[in-house]
Amino acid sequence: MTSASIHAAEFRAAGTDLSERRRSGVSQGPLIDISIAPDTIGIGWGADGAARIGALTTIAAIATDPRIAQAYPGLAAAALGLATPQVRHLATLGGNLAQRSRCWYFRNPDIACLKKGGTECPARAGNHLYSVAFDLGPCVAPHPSTMAAALLAYEAKISTDRRSGLTIGELLGDGSNGAADHALALGEMIRSIELRPPVPGERAFYKRAISRSHAEWPLVEVCARAVVSGGAFQFIRITAGGIAPVPLCLSASEAALQGAPASSANIANAARQATAGAKPLPMTGYKLDLLRGLVHDLLERLATS
Repeated sequence: MTSASIHAAEFRAAGTDLSERRRSGVSQGPLIDISIAPDTIGIGWGADGAARIGALTTIAAIATDPRIAQAYPGLAAAALGLATPQVRHLATLGGNLAQRSRCWYFRNPDIACLKKGGTECPARAGNHLYSVAFDLGPCVAPHPSTMAAALLAYEAKISTDRRSGLTIGELLGDGSNGAADHALALGEMIRSIELRPPVPGERAFYKRAISRSHAEWPLVEVCARAVVSGGAFQFIRITAGGIAPVPLCLSASEAALQGAPASSANIANAARQATAGAKPLPMTGYKLDLLRGLVHDLLERLATS
């Protein structure tokens, strides 16, 4: 859960990703095991119904917590959808937010890339089939955190041992820094994640497109929240992962629906707007079709559930 050069010291919680990187030789620095403290684990609730989740809380605990499922259903569904039961049982929320790139060039210890001190992104001119469809910076690897995409939809704030009130955007950056997966300083550790109170009457869904049925990283994933009242979208938030160096708010889709009738025509238009601003690479145009399809499906479910 720290920002570090590839051979600098790294924090280890469950180590579900770190262990793989060390086996491959990508990460070789010393390890700092994290001791659990009361404020870093578990789910607490405020009088206003807002949740505070410790960074060392497991993904499984979030996925199976009935109160989280009721208050933040999109977050619970995202947690349930990622990885495998074995990984969810060990992996932590903080670790998921601060994990390293899944790009196969980064994961190859014999290939230099921007995130390993290199001068260029080999995926850009190489095999980038699973890379970004919104080209925002020099690195074309999509951000790997499913929980970040869901927490962005819920406008969560992150506290570290040095700072508090960070947005997901402030934690992960805007995608323009190809050398980093997040904006944590060296030795800075995520401590907790604070959520806003649920919006009265809201519904939320999460869905991912994957290349096989189980235990796969998403090609595209979407989390959508809405309040549909009087036949119209009174509140709408849509975020997506797997398409850019950071999770994205689909602002054009939101603008197309805010206050609009929940009609098939408006939903179809909002789904088309999901790709506004996209700059796909030669091999990633298919992700735009997946994105439009996921947004359309979730919006229909929000409108009719």
